[in-house]
Amino acid sequence: MLLNQYNKTRKYTESLCSPLNIEDYIPQAVDFTSPPKWHLAHTTWFFEEMILTKFVADYAVFDRHFGFLFNSYYQTVGEKALRAQRGIMTRPTVEQVYQYRHYVDGHIQRLLSDDISEEIQALIILGINHEQQHQELLLTDLKYTLSLNPTHPVYHPDFDLVSQPLVRTEEKQWLSFSEGVYEIGYKDSGFCFDNELGRHKVYLQNFQIATSLVTNAEYIEFIESGGYSTFQYWLDDGWAWLCNNQINSPLYWQYLDGQWYYYTLAGLKLVEPDAIISHVSYYEANAFATWKKMRLATEFEWEIAATQFNWGQRWEWTSSAYLPYPGFAISEGAVGEYNGKFMVNQMVLRGASVATSENHSRASYRNFFQPQCQWQFSGIRLVK
Repeated sequence: MLLNQYNKTRKYTESLCSPLNIEDYIPQAVDFTSPPKWHLAHTTWFFEEMILTKFVADYAVFDRHFGFLFNSYYQTVGEKALRAQRGIMTRPTVEQVYQYRHYVDGHIQRLLSDDISEEIQALIILGINHEQQHQELLLTDLKYTLSLNPTHPVYHPDFDLVSQPLVRTEEKQWLSFSEGVYEIGYKDSGFCFDNELGRHKVYLQNFQIATSLVTNAEYIEFIESGGYSTFQYWLDDGWAWLCNNQINSPLYWQYLDGQWYYYTLAGLKLVEPDAIISHVSYYEANAFATWKKMRLATEFEWEIAATQFNWGQRWEWTSSAYLPYPGFAISEGAVGEYNGKFMVNQMVLRGASVATSENHSRASYRNFFQPQCQWQFSGIRLVK
């Protein structure tokens, strides 16, 4: 039932904030992250702006300033606060943001207690999936902020989203696929984002893809062999990024007293050799694959192989630029700004991660980030 799904999603977002102190809700470490308070408010604004103000005749907005403060990138809706200044908004208070959530929830719950049109139903489902995306971002953004604290604070002692042991055989397994024409894109009847639509055929050459993801131990071999100081492994853009930012390891890694440690949401821990590598950029993933004399999968190779290996612990970088599928059309209004306008200068990631909400991802799901991004739970699967 849609109402149950809505309530479950909203409550889960708030449960992610339950370990926080009030001070944790506010800071914004860098411009590409957002504070927990902003995530709580923005996901609420989405339901208010996209549904309640459009379809409930007597609806009164909770606060007329919130549309400006908590709009993210929707030009169609109007003016918005600067993204890089979300962390200096000490007002409204956290308490007021929770009041806002409960106010909007009450109105959505009343709306869902009656018959609704297919258009409203589709927008509610989109809003739920939108909030699930922000649940993952809330965790990854919070982790980035907490990682800058030299005391290595613990978000929750049982909430370690890095040290996920990799179950593997004695020898890495490879799946072989023959050259031919394959169909790509969403084909079922449930929800998907518009960037998954436009099911189409692609021609693929012979390839083999690993059944398991690269581990920390394998990546340490790359580091110790001079991987971060050998320009031949790197794309020129990636080498410039590495040099300009003095990158010498995955994000959150620290070399202390002759051992590698990494910051996790459960605090600072020794790097587990058999755990899956995480928090690497596309540049690092591509350099590692080059060092191994292999490569990353295209998003099409990944999708046709995904039914034959386990995925979901890390977003997996592909070698595919984020581009529209054949026949892609941007929807009317603010909803049309959701995906299409970002189809430039980004690389596709496939799968899901340990921070992804339950039942949110699928084999056709297309995530996307700029190639230098490390703060998501991103990993590496090799192709040869």
